[in-house]
Amino acid sequence: MAEIRWTAEAQRWLEDIFEYLAAENPQAATRTVQGSYERAQGLVSSPEMGHRYLASSRHVRILLYGHYRIAYLVKGRTTETLTSGVAANTPLNRRM
Repeated sequence: MAEIRWTAEAQRWLEDIFEYLAAENPQAATRTVQGSYERAQGLVSSPEMGHRYLASSRHVRILLYGHYRIAYLVKGRTTETLTSGVAANTPLNRRM
């Protein structure tokens, strides 16, 4: 079975998103972060489901969840989430 690892940076992004949303609507913040985690769980059975990020020489892919994107790297049977952020205006992490 495949494994999903959340990098410290990806976890910080989700914490920042939660804090930002929780200031106005704690329930929406919880739904958004929980939904991001649940969306990423689909990578266990289908690690190629996101679209390929062609600007990277590595196997970075992008998975969308509402207005958010989850950038991840497929490494054999491990999927490592690199970053998570608002899809419209958040630049992708340089390490990709």
